[in-house]
Amino acid sequence: MLKKSFLAVFTLLMLTALMLTACGNKKDEMSAEERQKIIDDGTVGFEMNGGKITKAENIPAEEEKAILAAFNEYNAAFNSKEIDRYMQTLSKNPKGFNYEEEKNYTTEVFKQSDVKRDAKDTTIIKYSENEAQVYSNVTLHLVQTTTNVKHESAGQQVTVFVKEDGQWKVTSVFYTGDDTKSSTGK
Repeated sequence: MLKKSFLAVFTLLMLTALMLTACGNKKDEMSAEERQKIIDDGTVGFEMNGGKITKAENIPAEEEKAILAAFNEYNAAFNSKEIDRYMQTLSKNPKGFNYEEEKNYTTEVFKQSDVKRDAKDTTIIKYSENEAQVYSNVTLHLVQTTTNVKHESAGQQVTVFVKEDGQWKVTSVFYTGDDTKSSTGK
């Protein structure tokens, strides 16, 4: 029983780290004031208008298509658990995480769990020639393979992309969680 409880706690910690670290978020290393300054300075935009997310108006059609394709590939690569494919979606010079640490951590998560990330209500909320911010409602489903402990987490995510060599790549992710559910499989 103690071992199963420890593994359940470990799984919860792994999931939390996955949402905050594997997604490239340095939330734990920033104070609330630093996070608010980033949001206020426009580095990341959780702009809400009466609870409604507002799409950026200045996006050329070709760029919108490319950004959404990059976002979809980022999620598809993660869900396929193909580490090399997933790493290709990330910036080589990210602002929100260490590339090699991300690779090592995500490799371990893929080995130890079945994990899937679902994104809905995907909207480009900020755009410039070299940076785009994609808002989505995200649900993460995780099953720790050795214990069959299931965990689900939902929240809002802003994925920040930068253009590298003509391609849109993830440079950081900001996530705000809504709720978390865990259960033990039989």
